[in-house]
Amino acid sequence: MSTTRKLVVTQNVTLDGSIEMLDPWFSPEAGSDTDDLFEEMARQDETHDAVLFGRRTFEDMRGYWPHQSDDQTGIAQSLNSVTKYVVSSTLDDPGWQGSVVLRGDPIEEVRALKDAAGQDIVCTGSISLVHALVPSGLIDEYRLFVYPAVQGRGRRLFPAGSAVPRLELLRTRSFRSGVVLTTYRPH
Repeated sequence: MSTTRKLVVTQNVTLDGSIEMLDPWFSPEAGSDTDDLFEEMARQDETHDAVLFGRRTFEDMRGYWPHQSDDQTGIAQSLNSVTKYVVSSTLDDPGWQGSVVLRGDPIEEVRALKDAAGQDIVCTGSISLVHALVPSGLIDEYRLFVYPAVQGRGRRLFPAGSAVPRLELLRTRSFRSGVVLTTYRPH
């Protein structure tokens, strides 16, 4: 029986494929048209006990989520309760309870995390880290929250020159806000 944890890349993405938020197409705030979306996010939170970040995304998250005292989405509670791994050779003190700095080779560090006991590991944002992980074969699942917006620019989930030969569609789900979740597994 394998004890390997699943590495899940979860990204918010525009219809034209941008995961970099250069325009205000994504908001982490709850509203009446996003209740079902945040219910799905909470359901997914039950399947992981670790979050993996690159340094920049970690610093953005650390600067926002621990300070949310009236968060109606549940995101703050989830992030504050899981182990947060940040890949960085320059960060000394993570400054967020439950955070661990990974200083070694990112691929080897993630491989070791996958081999350790626990639930799924989720990587979100962290574009440079995800770009490094795509060709490694370590990603087990892609969960893409596709927003009904076109940005026309910005970095993509799969940079030019990268290839994932085949992705198997596992499921789709649409939400009242117009967001569509598509879940894929490398085939």
